[in-house]
Amino acid sequence: MKTLKKILIIEDDAFLQDFYRIIFKKIGAEIVLAENSDEIFRIVSEDEVELIIMDINLRNTTLNSQRIDGIKLSRYIKERFSYLHIPIILITAYPLSSFGNHLLEDSLADDYLIKPIADFNQLIEKINNLVCIKT
Repeated sequence: MKTLKKILIIEDDAFLQDFYRIIFKKIGAEIVLAENSDEIFRIVSEDEVELIIMDINLRNTTLNSQRIDGIKLSRYIKERFSYLHIPIILITAYPLSSFGNHLLEDSLADDYLIKPIADFNQLIEKINNLVCIKT
């Protein structure tokens, strides 16, 4: 097992950004926050992130001057930066049934979690399944 060093959080809600800061500090992981596509792509390509946690409902994120949601952004990152093999966990407030059974297929994400995230251990378990962290 290893200690997870750097997580990219793509979340535009300030409360949830603070939540992630607190919970990941407990496992000794550094988080990097990003909201716009230029910043996201720079971080992914330069900052050696080991995991991306991304909200599906992104209000402020655009790609090529078009608003983009987390599903499309996840797919774009997975395709554009496939050589980096960075796992992505999508976070959504919507029930999975609203996506059919295609959420992971459409987004190319590695896993998802329905919020509110009431159980931090569930998130850690999902992360551990993807990157084998120490807890």
